[in-house]
Amino acid sequence: MKLTLRIFYLIMLMNIMTANGEQPVSYKTVRVSNLNIFYREAGPKDAPVLLLLHGVPSSSRMYQSLLESSLSDKYHLIAPDFPGFGHSSWPSPGEFSYTFDHIAQIMEDFVDELKLSHYTLFLHDYGGPIGMRMAIDHPDKVEAIIIQNAVSHEEGLSSLWVARRAFWQDRKTHEAAFRKSFLSLETTRNRHLGSSLYPERIDPDTWTDEFYFLNQPGQADIQSDLFYDYQTNVKSYPIWQKWLRDHQPRLLVLWGKYDPSFTVAGAEAYKKDVPSAEVHILEAGHFAIDEKADTIISLTDAFMARQTKK
Repeated sequence: MKLTLRIFYLIMLMNIMTANGEQPVSYKTVRVSNLNIFYREAGPKDAPVLLLLHGVPSSSRMYQSLLESSLSDKYHLIAPDFPGFGHSSWPSPGEFSYTFDHIAQIMEDFVDELKLSHYTLFLHDYGGPIGMRMAIDHPDKVEAIIIQNAVSHEEGLSSLWVARRAFWQDRKTHEAAFRKSFLSLETTRNRHLGSSLYPERIDPDTWTDEFYFLNQPGQADIQSDLFYDYQTNVKSYPIWQKWLRDHQPRLLVLWGKYDPSFTVAGAEAYKKDVPSAEVHILEAGHFAIDEKADTIISLTDAFMARQTKK
């Protein structure tokens, strides 16, 4: 009798959690182009898809709070790890070309493997240039775009990019300095804190975990190659801007104002191309979800609800 009652209460608890939108998160791996691509998934399979593409040097883990939120009650959330990141395969640069074109192609193959015919792109940092390539290649699949601190305009790049451009212009001369800075605990910490007025609100595990990841065997080579290729993104900005002007996608821009790398001007620039874009400047840094998850969830939910009504 006690066991039966316990099972009854357990079922009731699970029903309450589901009613509150707390759908369970699944952790899966699929084979794509001879690589294992790990992804997190939550929400009904027949619901509108939110494809969450992460930044650097993080992984799909950055979206955990969204996957565990009430968004999963209404939408099908899918957050993959790029090759070389998180729990996906980490082939060496000798075996795999770490370029944004190549990773975008892997993500397109991933989408095809999961048979996703339509989706809203949620793009952060490196997810921006990868997602924009996907949008240009398959505009018919993109129902809307959500940008969270991902740049498509030169004015979005802060003064920190002066040294980074020097690395692009002369890799041999500047690579040692780039690696020393990019892989350091100080730089990793600053990516998260930026100039935040409330650094005590940011969990130090976010940067210490990433520092550990960056210092795993092979990561220095992987991240150096990929960042060297970042220059192709800057060269592609005019192409992306033209695509935005021509297609006028439903666009939501969420921007942490204390980002040390990407300026608020980069958020506002989207309205030049898509005048109807919703732009929200948040009291947060580059990883705004770590500080303003509730706000981002609420704004995303409202934006998605308006899309489904159209």
